[in-house]
Amino acid sequence: MTMVRAHLIIEGLVQGVFFRAATEDVARRHGLCGWVKNNPDGTVEAVVEGPEEEVKKLIGWCRIGPPRARVDKVDVRWEDYKNEFDDFQAVTRHSSY
Repeated sequence: MTMVRAHLIIEGLVQGVFFRAATEDVARRHGLCGWVKNNPDGTVEAVVEGPEEEVKKLIGWCRIGPPRARVDKVDVRWEDYKNEFDDFQAVTRHSSY
């Protein structure tokens, strides 16, 4: 099983529509680790680590998002796997992430 890390920037109507909470739920169901947060520019940002197939499933879900969202673009940057997270969490802008 190949472990990977993806850094995502999601654009569109993605704040105020429970995108972070839904992403956290989907990521945990897929056994992924990392974080998701709202950015001041209106985007949602996430770093996700886990088995490659599960990370790809989450990326696919992010291209659609929860029912009230409108996703215009998902920028995916693959990074070196670091195994630095114990779980997946939605964080606030004031977080250290």
